[in-house]
Amino acid sequence: MHNDRPDLYICTDHLLVYSIKHMTPSVCEGDMMDDSQKHRILMVSDFFYPNFGGVENHIYYLSQCLLKLGHKVVVATHAYGNRSGVRYMTGGLKVYYIPWSPFVMQNTLPTFYGLLPIIRTILIRERITVVHGHQAFSTFCHEALMHARTMGYKVVFTDHSLYGFADVGSIHMNKVLQFTLADVSQAICVSHTSKENTVLRSGLPPEKVFVVPNAVDTAIFKPAVDRPSGSEIVIVVISRLVYRKGVDLLVEVIPEVCRLHPNVRFIIGGDGPKRVRLEEMREKHSLQDRVEMLGAVQHVQVRSVLISGHIFLNSSLTEAFCIAILEAASCGLLTVSTRVGGVPEVLPDEMIVLAEPDPGDMVHAIQKAISMLPKIDPQAMHNRMRELYNWHDVAKRTEIVYDRAFKCSNQNLLERLSRYLFCGAWAGKLFFLVMIVGFLLWQLLELWQPADDIEEVPDFTLPCSCDEEMLEKNSVK
Repeated sequence: MHNDRPDLYICTDHLLVYSIKHMTPSVCEGDMMDDSQKHRILMVSDFFYPNFGGVENHIYYLSQCLLKLGHKVVVATHAYGNRSGVRYMTGGLKVYYIPWSPFVMQNTLPTFYGLLPIIRTILIRERITVVHGHQAFSTFCHEALMHARTMGYKVVFTDHSLYGFADVGSIHMNKVLQFTLADVSQAICVSHTSKENTVLRSGLPPEKVFVVPNAVDTAIFKPAVDRPSGSEIVIVVISRLVYRKGVDLLVEVIPEVCRLHPNVRFIIGGDGPKRVRLEEMREKHSLQDRVEMLGAVQHVQVRSVLISGHIFLNSSLTEAFCIAILEAASCGLLTVSTRVGGVPEVLPDEMIVLAEPDPGDMVHAIQKAISMLPKIDPQAMHNRMRELYNWHDVAKRTEIVYDRAFKCSNQNLLERLSRYLFCGAWAGKLFFLVMIVGFLLWQLLELWQPADDIEEVPDFTLPCSCDEEMLEKNSVK
């Protein structure tokens, strides 16, 4: 969506339009905080709306809850198509869509210093106090954190994924992560398994890594009023159809389950390079009437797909947390999942059946889940999820991490640079040189455009009454 009028702020997630006359420099009553307790946070990542995914949802919901706690939150990401410039979303969340085109898989091309002038300007204009980067695969995140530390800002990094140690891609990514986290203030992982993985890959001291899980919006993901009836059992799969999501497992599991249980039907939502394998499997075993392929499913339609089923099947080969499992459980579906990564930490035993990433074990787990279905109460499962996972709780725990980051000592340049020399015999010297050049470029920018010459922007926050009224109108529609 393109905004040609400077007096309008586009809310891209709910397609709402706010006029500037409704925006005042105030915060909701009851959410007021002392100025000394407030944080001014810049969220940085290549992954944000209008792209949809776990990282995108995490940044959005966390930002909204931090705003309600009285903090200032700004998001910086690359441009998406013609969506470039400054936009405002629900609650007055300000988003900088920097005119930087993605290079591959929504990631920008690494430039080392290309983002420095833009990031510096945003940090000064918004009077940012802490920079929070998301996702190890995001080059935008790595560069922004590097420049923020060069300028002396406190930085926090959240790792959302698991990576290996043996293949070429993982070795390269782990070395980049080691470089980024060498001077990070604090780090966050979404599961204990993810924390162990990150500590081993980056060499970061475990006491600097916090575990803050993801959450789910239970107001959106709720069970159907009437549960699907009849003797037919529907198993739902919603994921990207790629190797990492275990599509090759599904190709072997689905025909066997259909052979053992004539009353079972599959609904598969998602798209990707492995989709052709599922279609070939459906043709080979003549399962066109029992395996429904939906293709790509928009996030707003995920609930409607979930509530049409009884069991949610996750076949991932690696997973740090898996928000999809939370969404399915919140909708009252019993989950069958591979026992990988942080998945065993996500749900209580009565809500999930775990299996090894083996076709035979997966089939056995699905059979066990089918036998458990009569005892499942979708509404009770939804209520339990509402107690276990809450975005406001995630925001409060993240707030503690920010407080810890501010307690970290401010070391001088030489003390900070020495950390990079421990990143490897050759890599350490290279990282040391990269930071030296970055520091010199920053000093040149300070001479060319002093920080005092950059105008600071006023803070505008939607009044609670206006925000709630607009959201209520949107929900009625």
